[in-house]
Amino acid sequence: MKLQLCNFSGYKIQPGHGKTMVRTDGKVYVFLSAKCERAHMMRRNPREIRWTILYRRKHKKGMEEETTKKRTRRTQKYHRAIVGASLTDIMAKRNMKPEVRKAQREQAIRQRKQLRRRPRCLGLVVLVMVDMVAVDNLMIHK
Repeated sequence: MKLQLCNFSGYKIQPGHGKTMVRTDGKVYVFLSAKCERAHMMRRNPREIRWTILYRRKHKKGMEEETTKKRTRRTQKYHRAIVGASLTDIMAKRNMKPEVRKAQREQAIRQRKQLRRRPRCLGLVVLVMVDMVAVDNLMIHK
């Protein structure tokens, strides 16, 4: 008992059913029904007829049970250095205990507040003096 396939629709044809047409050049066509035969004779494209197997395959209809779920790639974590901080510095800060980090943060904040409290003119005087020393050093070297 051999099942044949309809040349137009793609459906299986049971033995004793369907219609066979042989063209003058010897090409054999097997059709499931007169509907398939007429559509073939009118030169309709089976990929554009909604009820054919070719159309359903092209538009991915009724394939849910056969397909497997597509795997998604897991993102890889990658550690690298950032400008101004090497990887070892970053890892050391990450592995530090939260209490130590908190103490360091508070100390840095205290230092910034102390710098703000100082009179600004002192800083300018120091800068001017440093510049003068640098100029003197240049004169000596020349």
